[in-house]
Amino acid sequence: MLFLPLHTTQILMNLVAELKERNLVQDIMPGTEDQLNKEMTAAYIGFDPTADSLHVGNLLPITLLMRLQRAGHKPYALVGGATGMIGDPSGKSQERNLLDIETINKNCDAIRRQLERFLDFSSDAPNGAVMVNNYDWFKDFSFLDFIRDVGKHISVNYMMAKDSVKNRLETGMSFTEFTYQLIQGYDFYYLASNHNVKLQMGGADQWGNIVTGTELIRRKGGGDAFALTCTLITKSDGSKFGKSESGNVWLDRERTSPYQFYQFWMKLPDADAAKMALVFSFKTVAEINALITEHETAPHLRKLQKALAEEMTIMVHSEEDLSFAKQASEILFNQSSVDILRSLNEKQLLEVMEGVPQVHGNKAALAEGIDLISFLADSGIFPSKGEARKMAQGGGISINKEKITAPDLKITDAHLLNGKYMLLQKGKSNYTLAIFG
Repeated sequence: MLFLPLHTTQILMNLVAELKERNLVQDIMPGTEDQLNKEMTAAYIGFDPTADSLHVGNLLPITLLMRLQRAGHKPYALVGGATGMIGDPSGKSQERNLLDIETINKNCDAIRRQLERFLDFSSDAPNGAVMVNNYDWFKDFSFLDFIRDVGKHISVNYMMAKDSVKNRLETGMSFTEFTYQLIQGYDFYYLASNHNVKLQMGGADQWGNIVTGTELIRRKGGGDAFALTCTLITKSDGSKFGKSESGNVWLDRERTSPYQFYQFWMKLPDADAAKMALVFSFKTVAEINALITEHETAPHLRKLQKALAEEMTIMVHSEEDLSFAKQASEILFNQSSVDILRSLNEKQLLEVMEGVPQVHGNKAALAEGIDLISFLADSGIFPSKGEARKMAQGGGISINKEKITAPDLKITDAHLLNGKYMLLQKGKSNYTLAIFG
């Protein structure tokens, strides 16, 4: 766990000033900063249970709640068991498929377990975190009661003016999606009335939904309510942050291994690494700027990416996972990694070799030995036996990170990793994973 100790007497830190220093504040309702500086304030962010794991794109709201708690305030994490049955149209070009209640409950439970790694829900301190599920207050809320108690306070004109609605008018929007902002607005009203939650936070695309909540609280006489949204995080090329070539980068190790997670951060372009360090790192801004300056003096060492990758891997996984990820990274980039390669189990080996080209061979033939040069040519690793032989004679071919100097070598079962695999290398960084079945 990564919690800082919480105390019964909290010293409030200026959360808004820190977020502004990190270029994270997009929109903020007047009076929000004064409220946060005045007293411990309960604030919430909602998480949509569309999958049984959160992903890197969710790290912004997660770290926002972490910063809130560390600043002395009380975080509420709302898992949308009810709103997940509808689908938030904000930022979407089309309506998504609706999930059944069993899947949503399964996803909510998984998200709850993940969030417990980042926030302190167990502390007796006044700002201990709280988890809520909006299905708990919507499951017995009838449609007639909802349109009487909520719908009458927000006009259709008000709802139509929201970007999340206007942007979908041409392609079409169902009544189900249209009502989403009322339901999210009621979440805020419910939490304000029952838990004294005064602030809702989220991404910039949530501003319309959030202010619907503040408006509903105002019109129903619910007291003060505030809103803050953070800048949407995009990569330097303008594309959405949080995806790799193979799709979402998940926080669940079964979906994205700690090694792949570490490599995601290591592969960030310099421009993105500087931006993401300010967004996600818990180092001070001064420390980050010093790291950026150091990185610029020798960018090829990728010190900034390495520091961010290390911090994020520990935060999401563990120090042990970081240690393995760093060792595994050496396999493809360091010649002296024979022992590390041989120590990997099959699952770890395949994690490290994700994206490495594969060829297949006949395991039964290994009993008598397979001519290395013939295999390299027949499998297409080299265009001809002559080219393969020439590189082997020059010491340019390795099996499992060990150089081959004898072109007449026969490969056998003894060359296999985990009884099935062989890592072939030509030159410095051209790898192929041979799989014998």
